[in-house]
Amino acid sequence: MRGHAYEHVAAELREAILRGDHPPGTRLPKHADLARRYDVSEIVIRKAIDDLKNQGLVETRGRGGTTVRERPPVRRISMDRYRADAGPQTVPQTSFTRDAGVTWSEYRLDKAYRWITADPHLAALFAVDPGVGVLERRFVFYAKDFPSQMSRSCLLAADVEDTAVADPKSEPWPGGNIAQLRSLGIEVDEIAEETAVRMPDAEESMILNIGSGVPVFAITRRMLSRGRVVEVADPIVIPGDRAVRVDQISL
Repeated sequence: MRGHAYEHVAAELREAILRGDHPPGTRLPKHADLARRYDVSEIVIRKAIDDLKNQGLVETRGRGGTTVRERPPVRRISMDRYRADAGPQTVPQTSFTRDAGVTWSEYRLDKAYRWITADPHLAALFAVDPGVGVLERRFVFYAKDFPSQMSRSCLLAADVEDTAVADPKSEPWPGGNIAQLRSLGIEVDEIAEETAVRMPDAEESMILNIGSGVPVFAITRRMLSRGRVVEVADPIVIPGDRAVRVDQISL
């Protein structure tokens, strides 16, 4: 092999991983063994492994060798997912459980609540003055014990203070934010989202177990009721190798 030999090795290993020759959780052969198999130097093998790490296919932990990463099912993300929250709850669900294809018992939510005042950025998203009281809620969403999504969801203190919505013990709440706000007499009638693609920060990579080189969807969401912004999620973070954004328009 000449030229970019590591790319050839990485391509063959990637094909073998995706074919199932190396199932998730198993270790790849040692670098020396791979070097002999492909008749290249160990330097080439290290570069090939780095390429696979950047694709989120493998991970290296200390002396534990190179392990094939678990590959959660890919979610389809569309604005239509909020119909799961807005509609009748025949069985407990949220837009996340619907997208992730998990039952209520397979869903777990880590949460941290605190009262803050809106900084200029958050105030602009709410269309209120800076300094307004806000309930900030930070969530980590788990599907079958696998961390799949993070979000920072904020509600105006004037709407939720001294209510069950402000009590973290009420989470997870069937129907999510829409059902929570409805319990306060606030009907969400519009949802706006902006989606950016960026690299995760160190905390996001660690909590969501994101492979190096894998970007994330960073979504800013605003829920409105009669033209008033009643909830801001900034950001919702979803690993890019676990989701596909789907948008549809009828003409």
